[in-house]
Amino acid sequence: MCKLKRLSEKEVPVFILNTGNGAEKNGAVKLKIPEDEEDQVQFTGLNKEELLRVAGTPGWVRTRWALLVVFWLGWLGMLGGAVLIILQAPRCRDLPPTRWWTHGPLYRVGNIQAFSETQNLKGEDQRAQLKVKGLLVGPVHVAPPDDAMNLSFEEVSPDVGNLEQFKGLVQAAHKKGISVVLDLTPNYLGSSGPWFSNVTVTSVAERLKVRAFTRSHVQLGGVERVATVVPSLWTDIRTIVQNWTDHRPHKRVLIGVTDRSSAEDVSALLSSTRVDLLLSRVLRADTTERAQSVQRLYSTHSQNNLLWSLEGGAEGHMASVGGAALVQLYQLLLLTLPGTAVFNYGDEIGLKDEGGKFPKMLWDSDEELNGTLQEERLQRRSCRSFFQTVSELRVKERSLLFGDFVLLFNSSSSLAYLRVWDQSQRYLAAFNWAEEEGEELRLSGVELPRWATVVVSTNSSALPANAHVELTALRLEAGHAALLKFPYA
Repeated sequence: MCKLKRLSEKEVPVFILNTGNGAEKNGAVKLKIPEDEEDQVQFTGLNKEELLRVAGTPGWVRTRWALLVVFWLGWLGMLGGAVLIILQAPRCRDLPPTRWWTHGPLYRVGNIQAFSETQNLKGEDQRAQLKVKGLLVGPVHVAPPDDAMNLSFEEVSPDVGNLEQFKGLVQAAHKKGISVVLDLTPNYLGSSGPWFSNVTVTSVAERLKVRAFTRSHVQLGGVERVATVVPSLWTDIRTIVQNWTDHRPHKRVLIGVTDRSSAEDVSALLSSTRVDLLLSRVLRADTTERAQSVQRLYSTHSQNNLLWSLEGGAEGHMASVGGAALVQLYQLLLLTLPGTAVFNYGDEIGLKDEGGKFPKMLWDSDEELNGTLQEERLQRRSCRSFFQTVSELRVKERSLLFGDFVLLFNSSSSLAYLRVWDQSQRYLAAFNWAEEEGEELRLSGVELPRWATVVVSTNSSALPANAHVELTALRLEAGHAALLKFPYA
């Protein structure tokens, strides 16, 4: 009875007995009684002593040793593979030494009064957007034409403003990270030469030597004359400018200006005068000779000493010298050549010479214009946007900043070259100066991929940005240029 009571407390399945003839027998049931919980055997795992006994068996010992050997072999294999990959990988080239003037273009303001009606430089924000690193200003000193006796490096010409305004200009430029290079060419208004006559070269150089102590960066015209007539004084001037140290971390620059256009003459003068940069007219030659001049100067001098300008000296603007239709083409050329580019004020908007050497600067404004004036403003904005795009690209891409220069194609009307640095992205610049006919460039010299991507182009309808073009059939229409890129492989 006690047992039945214990079972009734559980859910016991009940099965009805089925007789052979299918009839139920009243009161007869079949019970399935589970075993007592106390009688069930449950696995609770091995205790410490049992585990130690099992772990010491030969089978487990061999298993552990096998797993240990596999682990260390795998680890050593991965280590060896990593070392092998590092040893076989191409070594990165060391970055070359650079100067502050190689990190962006120089912006030349030959006449401050024409550049700004307020007799002060404005638009430093716009200059910074163009990634300009230096302003070539002046000359601003008092220098009556062909009158060495009344020359005064210490006084500022009234046509420019006063000394306090000039100091404010320098401070404002420095706040934007832009260095100011002052042109101290003595006889910049005269016709007898930048250093007057041979008789006065010595006295003028002595006065300039004293003035050089107070200037941070200096530009001088006619350097070949003073270096030849008074070489000892020229050495003193050069040493004062180049070896000067002050609170600013940037090295001082000495820029020479010459009228020479031959690559051989420019190279010899650059070596003999030992200026940091030499502004010449080598790019004023025809297309074929232009590429050869670049190649010769690049092969004999550091990129830190190469300076490119379409105008050469201070005369003329790009739109007047090279043609208004080719402004963007020349912008792309100067900004992609190895070295430093120099632009006249207004070259970024296609400013033209109008009745004089220094036209009035056209500043952008938001006022509403109609007809032709509106179209001209849109054209200036487009030209400036193109300049800014290429300038920003040059600053951040190593191949354009200090990459190798490889000439791919050169003809009487077309030019193509490659800028390459180590494993960085490669850039290919192509130009067609022809006036009427397009040309298909037959590129050679290095192994090129089949396809490249358009970065910028002066003809966006034929070569839009980000379009893929086949280098074996690269065609440029007359008066257009393009910059393409392809990855390192």
